[in-house]
Amino acid sequence: MQPKNKWITLLLCIFFGVFGVHKFYEGKILLGILYLLTFGLLGFGVIIDFFIILFKPNPYYP
Repeated sequence: MQPKNKWITLLLCIFFGVFGVHKFYEGKILLGILYLLTFGLLGFGVIIDFFIILFKPNPYYP
């Protein structure tokens, strides 16, 4: 498993979070599909992910 860049993940979460793109980038395919089908858990999941990603070290392992 390769480390992921925190800032790329954060930008993907901000701009494409409701489509789950940041989850696909992290390699979490099932969560990405869930976010895609539920529009980021109705936006709440994206907001929570934003703060979780913000406080992760850079680089990090998903």
